[in-house]
Amino acid sequence: MSGNTHAQGLYRDRDTVPIQRALISVSDKTGLRALADALAAEGVEMVSTGSTAAAIREAGHDVTDVASVTGFPESLDGRVKTLHPAVHAGILADLRLEAHESQLADLSISPFQLVVVNLYPFVETVESGAASADVIEQIDIGGPALVRASAKNHANVAIVVDPGNYGEIVTAIQAGGTDLRLRRKLASIAFEHTASYDLSVSAWFTENVYDQWQDDAETLGEEIVEQFDAVMSTSFDTEAPFPDVLVVEASRSAVLRYGENAHQAAALYVGEGGQGIAQATQLHGKEMSYNNYVDADAAVRAAFDFAEPAVAIVKHANPCGIAVAGPTAPDPIAQAHRRAHDCDPISAFGGVIAANRVVTLGMAETISQIFTEVLVAPGFEPEALEVLRTKKNIRLLELPADYRRSDLELRQISGGLLVQEPDTFARFSTDSWQLVAGEEVDAATRADLAFAWKACRAVKSNAILLAHNGASVGVGMGQVNRVDSCHLAVTRAGERAVGSVAASDAFFPFADGLKVLLNGGVRAVVQPGGSVRDDEVIQAAREAGVSMYFTGERHFFH
Repeated sequence: MSGNTHAQGLYRDRDTVPIQRALISVSDKTGLRALADALAAEGVEMVSTGSTAAAIREAGHDVTDVASVTGFPESLDGRVKTLHPAVHAGILADLRLEAHESQLADLSISPFQLVVVNLYPFVETVESGAASADVIEQIDIGGPALVRASAKNHANVAIVVDPGNYGEIVTAIQAGGTDLRLRRKLASIAFEHTASYDLSVSAWFTENVYDQWQDDAETLGEEIVEQFDAVMSTSFDTEAPFPDVLVVEASRSAVLRYGENAHQAAALYVGEGGQGIAQATQLHGKEMSYNNYVDADAAVRAAFDFAEPAVAIVKHANPCGIAVAGPTAPDPIAQAHRRAHDCDPISAFGGVIAANRVVTLGMAETISQIFTEVLVAPGFEPEALEVLRTKKNIRLLELPADYRRSDLELRQISGGLLVQEPDTFARFSTDSWQLVAGEEVDAATRADLAFAWKACRAVKSNAILLAHNGASVGVGMGQVNRVDSCHLAVTRAGERAVGSVAASDAFFPFADGLKVLLNGGVRAVVQPGGSVRDDEVIQAAREAGVSMYFTGERHFFH
């Protein structure tokens, strides 16, 4: 008996806990038979429910129904099975306390030393497209109560929620019982399990309620739709569906060598249901670093802004080249890469490349001659992989088959998070552009302007991008004023600035930045407009005989 005291009695040290009685209730029957065989071989009494009890009996083992323990039948279509003091007292009793042990004896309740529970398949039911009523039936009540009770009382009870831990628990039982280290580990896994489950339920309710309101509004008249908008703005504090409580769930996938700098620790966490760069499969090369992931995500984001075969080359989260393939190119993705590389070959050295098409042998042969940190794509031709794997330092990532960006973007700030919808071109069209200077441009120039406008979104603000024939030729990024960005873009383009088109991610506050582009030889410009000095900027374009379009929207990227 230890010297530690407790309000309800004296603690007794308890490290190894022999398993004499187990409660088993699982939706996922993976490994159940082998577990039951092992428990039976060690003489463990098994108490179970419904289909789990049936499966244990089919395996040829004795099992006690929960109803026999509680004296109360399973009821309400199985909604009530284990929610009873005869079950929970046997789980929650702290047998380090003489008072708890005495109370169990007075109540004729036997304790459990092992609880094996996994929860109703809520997430799988949602993903199957089931009706709301069916989804709601998969919200487990008794299961989480059992898991949390067992995890809380891990000093006395081992809780197993993952079939992957069955082998570990069987080994412990065969060795004489579970030790405290194992029970603490299993309790931690259990609490993560119930937290993840509750977050999934909360997220579904938030999305389902919003979608239902939206569906109802679409079937009613304008007056009701206006009422719907008013309700939404009140409920979510904005017209966009931002819930009062944001559910963010991720599991640690890897501990990285270091963070942004060598003295910073870092890890990769993978979001549930995500299909992005975090879920990519590494096919070759050294482990990914923190900076590799940041640059790879920026490159993929840029390349996948385009429907055409496209390649983006990124360095320090900024593009040093973006290009799409010509419509008649024999090897489109290889051509897109060559043209992207030509924008700034010096900066492309040691860069990160993303393609929105399968990497071909032709593209691989070119990249193999250039030092590249990471190449990420939806796939690789076998011959391309063979060539690229001869380069030991390049990391090759294959994106998930259904790669997509998240519905919401999160950014941490001190004390909280900023959340926004992603900036995409899902409904992109130049039809809404307003010509404010010069003549309507021809189809080829308009296509170049559209390309430049899309590509400019991937450049850190203040952003200026010069383009010609579906490829960037000069990029000015991350400057604290737009004039410097214009100078940088023209300087990097050199002679290629003459006859190029320009895109600016936000309006020109003065005409000085535009004049830098005009002096460099730019023949057409696209920008959001909206400056109080728009007239001054428009006049500069007209005097130079250059066509300029306003888009009415900006694409800041901080």
